[in-house]
Amino acid sequence: MRPSIVVRSEMPGPKTYNPWWGDLSGIQRQKGITQYSLSPFKQRAAKHLIQNYIFNGYRRLAEQVPYWIVPFAIGYGTYTWAKRYDEWLNSKAGHLATGGGGH
Repeated sequence: MRPSIVVRSEMPGPKTYNPWWGDLSGIQRQKGITQYSLSPFKQRAAKHLIQNYIFNGYRRLAEQVPYWIVPFAIGYGTYTWAKRYDEWLNSKAGHLATGGGGH
């Protein structure tokens, strides 16, 4: 009785559909693989791109306004208040009011 051959990581045998990596000799077409393509005359990827963005983009941006306008207004209000308060603290009136007259 002949012992079976040990399976090693070598070149695949002749009855496999996938050749060894990079081996282009004797390539057979694989069964059960279908490729579809679209005619270049039927492809219109940018059809009405600008018109659709103007209307649909405006609608989508307008839906998001309540979510970003409130935090933006709070942040801008805090920034302007802090800037005015800092200018007042560093002015002559602010120094006199807070008692920090002498540096």
